[in-house]
Amino acid sequence: MSAETVLTTTRSVRKRLDLTRPVDLAVVRECLTIALQAPSGSNRQGWQWLVVADADQRAAVGAVYKRACDEYLESSGAAGKLFAADPARSAVQQRVHSSVAALGDTMGQVPVLVIPCLRVPGGLGSGNQAGLWGSVLPAAWSYMLAARTRGLGTAWTTLHLKYESEVAEILGLPADVHQAALIPTAYHTGDGFRPAPRQPLDEVLHVDRW
Repeated sequence: MSAETVLTTTRSVRKRLDLTRPVDLAVVRECLTIALQAPSGSNRQGWQWLVVADADQRAAVGAVYKRACDEYLESSGAAGKLFAADPARSAVQQRVHSSVAALGDTMGQVPVLVIPCLRVPGGLGSGNQAGLWGSVLPAAWSYMLAARTRGLGTAWTTLHLKYESEVAEILGLPADVHQAALIPTAYHTGDGFRPAPRQPLDEVLHVDRW
């Protein structure tokens, strides 16, 4: 699989996660080892990784996620309510909405949940948040790319962070550890994935000035 193929076909997998096939934690470790090669601010490498494989723990996290997901789906910003005036794009949004709902129902059954975190002594503060979170997000994406090359499907979601403290209590996180995302990880069903429709580059590209 070429780098271009990996980069253009790593999709958010929600409905096609295989909930019945176990995922060997050795494979997850391989993907995380690759992720640790990602850049971080000042090379601090302040990331921490929580891998949740215990069935009871996954179910508990999944219950919180389900609550947050249901609230999101009812909100005005839910995927299915966007671009309603554009029939073609609205159809895509409806499919995304349906897949988000499906993941809300099954999150607690996904074989492995990976939660990238940042350890920030003294709290998050109010300064350069982009620099702070930019020290873990590239690594999380590298994990997802590495998983793709091993036949695993993943999805990037942060809905659970509405109830971050509840999830932290379930998982026993220290007060100075902050969650960046929740990445369900499982083998996927079906044959494969294609590049997704995107806006033309020239609609979003600015050169030298806006």
